[in-house]
Amino acid sequence: MHLNKKLGLTLFLLVQVLLVLLIKNFPQFIESYYSNGFYLVSSRLMRYAFGWLPFSIGDLFYTLAGLYALRWLYITCSNWIKKPLTQLLNIGATLSIIYLAFHLLWGLNYYRQPLHESLEIKKDYTTEELVKFTDRLISKSNEVHFKITQNDSEKVVLPYSKSQILKDVQMGYNQLAITHAYLDYKPISIKKSIYSLPLTYMGFSGYLNPFTNEAQVDGLIPTYRFPTTASHEVAHQLGYAAENEANFIGAMAAMNHTDIYFNYSGYTFALGHCLNELYRRDSTLYEDLASKINYGIFKNYDEVRQFWMYYQNPLEPVFKSTFDNFLKVNNQKDGMKSYSYVVALLVNYYKDTTL
Repeated sequence: MHLNKKLGLTLFLLVQVLLVLLIKNFPQFIESYYSNGFYLVSSRLMRYAFGWLPFSIGDLFYTLAGLYALRWLYITCSNWIKKPLTQLLNIGATLSIIYLAFHLLWGLNYYRQPLHESLEIKKDYTTEELVKFTDRLISKSNEVHFKITQNDSEKVVLPYSKSQILKDVQMGYNQLAITHAYLDYKPISIKKSIYSLPLTYMGFSGYLNPFTNEAQVDGLIPTYRFPTTASHEVAHQLGYAAENEANFIGAMAAMNHTDIYFNYSGYTFALGHCLNELYRRDSTLYEDLASKINYGIFKNYDEVRQFWMYYQNPLEPVFKSTFDNFLKVNNQKDGMKSYSYVVALLVNYYKDTTL
């Protein structure tokens, strides 16, 4: 690439940063013209292009990009002393292209209108409201759990393969789309990541590739968690970048699914968030409500806990801290600690709605 083009792209990076800082102040504009406009078209085209493939193009892209980056880094270091300005412009031009692609293809969703405003529900809730909703969730979770196991002390084991679960995720969104047309999900593009083992060691159960719009799920996580994790990643595909909002939509998709095993995964996922928030607010109230939960449900929770404990390592907090800071830079002030807002969406959405 000519030196002048590299300089132009590097300067354009600064322009892009300023534009993003400006446009983030207009969430309704982004909601209308990007999230519910350009992005709907571009993301669907991406899913048509790559969704039919049985493997992840995005993961292969990252592999090739990583190898190229190592080669480029070697060459850059070798020539840094001879041509420092050229190497700086190389870095600036590359970052400019990546920054543009990221925000154009997905990243501007971080600055869209908050979901509680789109749903026209409150953002806040009282402890009393939390207790009432959690009690309802416990009753529903116990009911579904017992229908499956016929034994309140037995954990639920999903009878499906993980690949089948990924294929069936769409049905939950089909149900949601009946009342929320913007949650219509087609075509599907959700796959097990070829980097499942590294993802697990980093402490992540999935991610969305912003450049190919493929949802990636960690293929090693317990099958019990697969329906909600996959539904969570689909929520990202539909343009809900915030982790807390994707958790809420993912839980709803599983709870509204036509399959009882998806329902169980969704109800107990939502219940887990509510119990965590209740414990943070009042441990006595938590103990009172927790005593009502079928023991088999706790066995499923423990299955997930033991899985993550097995893969704990000294680098996991570093990866999570990095992602946490990434979220905060991208308009998610609470980072990964977003239980309260997830619970607020659940409590207020289902206040006058049947679970």
